Amino acid sequence: MTINSAGAVGKQPLTLSWINVAFFGTFHALAILAPWCFSWSALGVMIFLHWLFGSIGICLGYHRLLTHRSLQVPKWLEYGLAIVGALAMQGGPIFWVAGHRLHHAHTEDPDKDPYSSQRGFWWSHMLWIFYPRAEFFEEQHYKRFAPELYRDPFYRWLNRNFLPLQIPVGVLLYALGGWSFVIYGVFLRAVVLWHTTWFINSAAHLRGYRSFQLKDNSRNLWWAAILTYGEGWHNNHHAHPNVAKAGYSWWEVDMTWWAIKTLQTLGLAKKVVMPPTSKASS
Repeated sequence: MTINSAGAVGKQPLTLSWINVAFFGTFHALAILAPWCFSWSALGVMIFLHWLFGSIGICLGYHRLLTHRSLQVPKWLEYGLAIVGALAMQGGPIFWVAGHRLHHAHTEDPDKDPYSSQRGFWWSHMLWIFYPRAEFFEEQHYKRFAPELYRDPFYRWLNRNFLPLQIPVGVLLYALGGWSFVIYGVFLRAVVLWHTTWFINSAAHLRGYRSFQLKDNSRNLWWAAILTYGEGWHNNHHAHPNVAKAGYSWWEVDMTWWAIKTLQTLGLAKKVVMPPTSKASS
């Protein structure tokens, strides 16, 4: 199955990846088993891992640290945060960082932004994964946009081996709580975390308020910020991408920022980039 590249008349049509459809479809199908495997402890495991892999791994590790270099941490901690990010199953660090840097460099461009909202809600939410373009998904192409990570053998290894890391996670969860923990801690957690992250690409470019009048349509969306531990203050972020703090006003709760402040207090985070003085709040 193919579709035409929206906004790119005459360019090669996009081809549906049945491998990606099968992979994500299987996880969604297994996540549906959650009501039959319910326990409060399993739900607690899912919520904890959603926070750990989402806020600490993706938001802090992949996004604010590796992509934008909004802070500096010791190399051992940087590697640890990258591993936690890889456990979220949103791709390896080089893939994720390269794609997000392209998103900022060419925000909403229908051809250069991997998940451009100009192609519509469902494209920016998930169809960009089901119709993968070589320049965004093949390592020989996207590595150019995260060259410092690609030079590091550890990040090259992690970029190619992030999926097998789910095996020890699944084994540990099974040992702790059986299949209930596996369904909630691996499959339901992955599905919920995928969609909450994808809402930043889709919903946060369509709904919400704007504190900064930018050329793109990024928005501050309160419910997306709650689901993503602060990433939903997306208009703030697009105005100052290299700032470690996403919430600028007192009501803009940013749980990932709390984690960064904790690291800073412990002396583990240095050179933390702050918002312009007029926009920063404690």
